[in-house]
Amino acid sequence: MQTPLEGTGFTAPPEHTLGEERHAVALAALVASTALAVCTIVAATAVSVGIARANVADGVIDHEGSLFAVALLLGLIFIGIGSITMLPPWRRSKH
Repeated sequence: MQTPLEGTGFTAPPEHTLGEERHAVALAALVASTALAVCTIVAATAVSVGIARANVADGVIDHEGSLFAVALLLGLIFIGIGSITMLPPWRRSKH
């Protein structure tokens, strides 16, 4: 197994002392977080407008209720599996 990476993202390596870089690191993290939030809002708005205009859910639920239920169940299963993979690794303590 590989050892976990430390210091990923915008931070400097642990052995490097930060001086003036702190401002640049904080600014880069703020810009990245803001861009991610704006892009998420834009994508959610586009999907919502597309669903509202298409009115697909009524046609699917009216005629294929069982297919919609299976798709919903599979979506929930995939969300659960994704959530499990986000958990930190379990390690035994050495005594």
